[in-house]
Amino acid sequence: MCKVAVVLSGCGVYDGAEINETVLTLLSLEENGIQYQCFAPDIEQYHVINHLTGEETNGKRNVLQEASRIVRGNCKPLKELNAADFDGLLVPGGFGVAKNLSNVAFEGSAFTVNNEFLTVCLAFKELKKPAGYMCIAPALLGKIYESIHCTIGNDPNTATIIEKNGGTHHDTAVNEVIIDETNRVVTTSCYMLAENINQARSGIIKLVEALKRMF
Repeated sequence: MCKVAVVLSGCGVYDGAEINETVLTLLSLEENGIQYQCFAPDIEQYHVINHLTGEETNGKRNVLQEASRIVRGNCKPLKELNAADFDGLLVPGGFGVAKNLSNVAFEGSAFTVNNEFLTVCLAFKELKKPAGYMCIAPALLGKIYESIHCTIGNDPNTATIIEKNGGTHHDTAVNEVIIDETNRVVTTSCYMLAENINQARSGIIKLVEALKRMF
């Protein structure tokens, strides 16, 4: 049976992994008979957001501990992820991707990627194993692949970040995916466009199915 590594960036759309995207991704993997293991970096998250008000609050939280909330504790430190043990990689979105796995939320096109996460992504690339990136996560692809075709939906500012880093962005609807056959990468917009859970699920289903065909 195929097995996928899922990298999370915390818990909660504004400062971690998008919870709905994560759960829908794991559900879709199970529906397709694909095993998975979740990982997250064992680091302090950039900041903590009150998800009721959207305002920053005092306190510190650990990305690995927060990600473990979503998956009932079944989350391992990212440093333990060996790409050779998996058939593919999946990265759900959420601002944690732009704040904890990278600093794209603050630096725009001049962003850098967390070294631990970048090492993992490059390992899957070098082994030519398929990968799926959702929501804001495709914005990081220009730092991983020399030339990439991808989508984050149709947000012009984020599309510009992709283009400035050597990627080619394709505007898409919420239920569409972009498949880069050369790089073996699948992307979809999820909550960059989705207005409800069902819309987010429509793209995730297609992404997982496309990834499965690449195994």
